[in-house]
Amino acid sequence: MSRPPASTLTVRQARSFGGEISVPGDKSLSHRAVLFSALADGTTVITGFLPGEDCVCTMRALQAMGCVIEADSKTRLIVHGIDGKLQPPLEPLDCGNSGTAMRLMAGVLAGQPFTSRLIGDASLSSRPMKRIVDPLRQMGAQIKGQGEKQTAPLEITGGPLTGIEYTLPVASAQLKSCLLLAGLFANGTTSITEKTPSRDHTERLLAHFHAPPVIDVNPDDQSKTIRVRGGSRLHARDFNVPGDFSSAAFWIAAAAAMPGADLTITNLGLNGTRTGLLSVLLRMGAQIHESISDSSCEPFGNVRVYGRKLRGTKIAGAEIANVIDELPIIAVIGAIADGDTEIRDAHELRVKETDRIAAMATNLRAFGVAVTEHDDGMTVHGGGEKLTGAKVGSFGDHRIAMACAVLGLFAKGETTVSETACIATSYPTFQDDLNKIATFSEGGLGGWLSGDR
Repeated sequence: MSRPPASTLTVRQARSFGGEISVPGDKSLSHRAVLFSALADGTTVITGFLPGEDCVCTMRALQAMGCVIEADSKTRLIVHGIDGKLQPPLEPLDCGNSGTAMRLMAGVLAGQPFTSRLIGDASLSSRPMKRIVDPLRQMGAQIKGQGEKQTAPLEITGGPLTGIEYTLPVASAQLKSCLLLAGLFANGTTSITEKTPSRDHTERLLAHFHAPPVIDVNPDDQSKTIRVRGGSRLHARDFNVPGDFSSAAFWIAAAAAMPGADLTITNLGLNGTRTGLLSVLLRMGAQIHESISDSSCEPFGNVRVYGRKLRGTKIAGAEIANVIDELPIIAVIGAIADGDTEIRDAHELRVKETDRIAAMATNLRAFGVAVTEHDDGMTVHGGGEKLTGAKVGSFGDHRIAMACAVLGLFAKGETTVSETACIATSYPTFQDDLNKIATFSEGGLGGWLSGDR
């Protein structure tokens, strides 16, 4: 059984890193799997579900609207679908810290014949929702957010929707998924065009639950249009959630940058719209072997990483959408690599759980790393030889917390990361898993972390 999350983590420099590990289920897929199962007719068994706080928020919201969900264990759910016929919730639906829960749920609720209210914690309530509010209103939904950015709480009065043709202004799987879900409840066809590829989990799961979208690729610019027909019904089908690539990214990056490391991660989700980090690391000189198994829905397999000294690179343009969650750990690896690592076109990082550009720049400097901050990213001036342990905060952001814990493995002395309970939103077993694959210059296994619990 995993330990409760610590509010403070103390990390020491690692002596070695490697072995074999699997990571918890994919967060994006866990959200979508339980949501699609609830909207389907019939019973679906989900294995590998991520019992992190974010995904549990989605599950509880569906239970509050009449869906019966049984948990055989923390990671195995039996979902009794209600064929899209949700019941009015008696209380506001709490999405916690999860932007995915709020944005996907908004798409579903826009087409329901009742009024509902979506709320979240202080961090989520500061994140702009205008990006989903505007197109949902075009479809006929009545949605009221707060202020110019239409932040939560969101009050949604659902009703008849009409399909629209919409081009995504930015690459956003959450916006795309929100509108495709709303399209299931709309009259006519909803067509979503994306100029830059984003995660395609929703398209794959629509097909898995027997409502495949029509997808056309423009040969001139490779833009993609996804069409769903209103009234399409979802039918139950069991689903296995593979390991979360964004969680594994911390271990993959750490192993790649640590000479002598040899790490294998098994049963890992290897959807090509998620694995951009591998391309970045290979460009930096990493040695990585990937083996993919066939799957009826999502590709998965094993990744083996051998550690060596890396060199800096530039990440920008269309590549950003494929590594958006991994940019904090890429910044950390940039600090260890030789030369500069430049991250540009990443405006989206300003409106994540925190301003991840400012947060990472602040924390990297505390370790002795030179950083030049840009409006749309940063340049990390690497080298890593003079890294010293630091006392840094998580800014309430799980990926900042985990990225800085990894940097502590490369820094002389001791590193303390405060406010790390947020890690439980996506990776409840983070501490235990690192103890499995790292030994430390001081204290040995089990001595790398301490915390107030």
